[in-house]
Amino acid sequence: MNNIKVQNLVKELNLDVIAGEGGLNRKITSKMLSRPGLELAGLFDFYEEDRIQIIGSKEVTFFYWLNEEDQNKRIEMLFKNKVPAFIFSNNFDVPEVFKVNAEKYQIPILLSKKHTSTLMNDIISYLAEELAEMVNMHGVLVDVHGVGVLIRGRSGIGKSEAALELVKRGHKLISDDNVLIYEKEIGTLVGKAPKLLEKFMEIRGIGIINVVQMFGASVYRHKKRVTLIIDLELAEDSKDYDRIGVDEEKIKILNTDVPYIKIPIRPGRNMASLIEVAAINRRLRYMGYNSAQEFLDNLTEVIDNDSDDEI
Repeated sequence: MNNIKVQNLVKELNLDVIAGEGGLNRKITSKMLSRPGLELAGLFDFYEEDRIQIIGSKEVTFFYWLNEEDQNKRIEMLFKNKVPAFIFSNNFDVPEVFKVNAEKYQIPILLSKKHTSTLMNDIISYLAEELAEMVNMHGVLVDVHGVGVLIRGRSGIGKSEAALELVKRGHKLISDDNVLIYEKEIGTLVGKAPKLLEKFMEIRGIGIINVVQMFGASVYRHKKRVTLIIDLELAEDSKDYDRIGVDEEKIKILNTDVPYIKIPIRPGRNMASLIEVAAINRRLRYMGYNSAQEFLDNLTEVIDNDSDDEI
């Protein structure tokens, strides 16, 4: 099961640690959040203890309606179940009883300046990415005219060199050599670079380069939806390649099918230009235009007209 530590969430969302700092290494395993309103009212039968607990204006208001005995009893029950963390929104003053139990059970209490709904949206979005099922694929991911293109092929075939030429033309690099791909939802795959490889490319004969330092911040993106896979392979005279492009092949990654094409490599072929054309063609198909189908329709019309003339 995927998990992240509470301290990663603190860093990502710029949260303040109010108490329970010793518990920042606690693991978060659930993408869902909980607001413990029923628990503050005394009902713990459905307490979702594996989730981060969000304390917003409703929970704070109800807490202060309770007498001191109920406050102490119910807050300790909240902490006894060893939840990952409590997060207060709206920069609320954290009641002392929360701080006492946070130190007692070493469960972090975090504070955000954001409104509750905004805070929850940010946390859910972050957890959905970090806790999603993920695969590691060998290749280069680039953003070409807004299309996320995963370039694959055997080692040394020229994936990075083609990507470098695309970057020089103003397109964006997401990851070179290894791409982490996760499924945001069925039908949507997102790729990003491992932390160590962010912004770097390996060019054989030259070594490691930092594309941001070399070409500027505009040529790099942190992540991108994967919408096209291109396999580069050495051309074989005996092998048939698609010359019209009507039929669309797909590859399944996790639970999502992704359009897929093969591009044969021969001396003199400009791989960057071919990838650009493939990306634009993919974008046109998303917009409802299929040039291959239009060609076949025109061809059929010409044949039909010739047949009519003969009659």
